[in-house]
Order: sequence, then structure tokens, then C-alpha cells
Amino acid sequence: MLPPNRMKLLNSGNHKTIKGEKIGWRTYGLHLAPHTLAGRNVCAHASAGCAAACLNTAGRGIMHSVQEARIKKTKWFFEDRLAFTLQLIKEIKSRKKSAIKNNLTPCFRLNLTSDLPWENLSVMLPFPFLQFYDYTKDKKRMLRYLNGELPPNYYLTYSRSEETRDEEIHDLCNKGGNVAIVFRDHLPSEWQGIKVIDGDINDLRFLDEYSKIVGLKAKGLAKKDETGFVLEPC
Repeated sequence: MLPPNRMKLLNSGNHKTIKGEKIGWRTYGLHLAPHTLAGRNVCAHASAGCAAACLNTAGRGIMHSVQEARIKKTKWFFEDRLAFTLQLIKEIKSRKKSAIKNNLTPCFRLNLTSDLPWENLSVMLPFPFLQFYDYTKDKKRMLRYLNGELPPNYYLTYSRSEETRDEEIHDLCNKGGNVAIVFRDHLPSEWQGIKVIDGDINDLRFLDEYSKIVGLKAKGLAKKDETGFVLEPC
């Protein structure tokens, strides 16, 4: 499959990721069509609550043209993985130059609306001095990260769902990991004895303290969640 004409894989300016520019970082992210929207599952570990509360339609995502573009990108990823990866690497190089030109440090989040194991595609290998980061609901992948089995420039935060047991959260935090939890209305100062940090200040998770809960306030469709995906602050 040939790439769609002039399609860009990476974008910046997401309403949350742009907050990092205040402290010198520019995030470039990749939006794919989440879950099974494009006929292929890019969120294999998504729960019902996560799928229902997905921010895919937030911001510019509400536009039909944007949704079409994300579906095309996803289909291209599955139908011509090599060409997609080469284009992605090419864009990482160009975005790096652009950020530096604007006196900003580039960083990359490739799973803005997906949960794919990019470490298996050697995307980070050509860029050992660039920072990559993502959220994931894949516990085995998170454990590999905590065991030092992922590229050292790839930072992961585990994302809780209604299917996550409290014991799993404590276990990951005890191992030095951070766990993101979505709360309704406001963020508590702690969750079951673990400090909660405000994950809405910016998206730069790799700058967070270790062994913490990353608190996120429910947004969009998540405000109406009744699955347990969103927790009530205590």
C-alpha cells in the first residue's frame, strides 16, 4: 500500500501536550484510530470503560477529516509496516530539527490513541538521545519496562482501568512504576497511601517522581462513566 499523498504521521499542538512547551519541551505524537475503529485492534488491552471514555474525538478529533486520516494511518501501519516505519523515522528526524530550531527539546509519544509495542519495531534505536514516552494498559509490557527490558529512552506509565486490581497498582508502584488513575471532579492528595501527582499540569510523564499515582481528572465522555473506569476521589 502506498502512503496517502502528503500524509503526516506526527503532529504537535495537542491541547495537553502543548503545555510542555512552557518548560522547554515539544511533544510530537501519533494518532491512530483507536481500538478496532479501523478494522484492526491497536488497543488490545482496552477495557469497556476505556473504550467508551476514549479521547479520540476530543479537540480536532471531532472533525470527520481527522478521523478519516487516523483510519488511513492505521490501515497503512498494518498493510505496509516497513514503509510506515521508515516514514515515521524520517519524520522523527525532521521534527527533531524543527523543535531545536525553536529552542525546544523534542520528545515523542507514539501511542496518543493506541497501545502498540513500538519497542518491537526498533523505532527508538536510531535515536538514543531522544525521549519517547507512552501510557500502556499492557501489564506484561509494563513489567518488562520496569525490568529494564525496553529501550532506555522509552518511558512508560501504566494506565488503570476498571479491570485493574488494587493489588496490581500497589505492586507496580512498589517496583518503581507510576500508575495513571482517572478521578471524577478533583484529584485526591493520595490513593490508598500512595501520593497522587497532578498529571494534567503537562503530559511529560518521564519527568514525574517514581512510585506515584498520576491523577487525571475525567474529561469528555469519561465524566459520565459508570463502569468503574473513573474513580471517586476519597
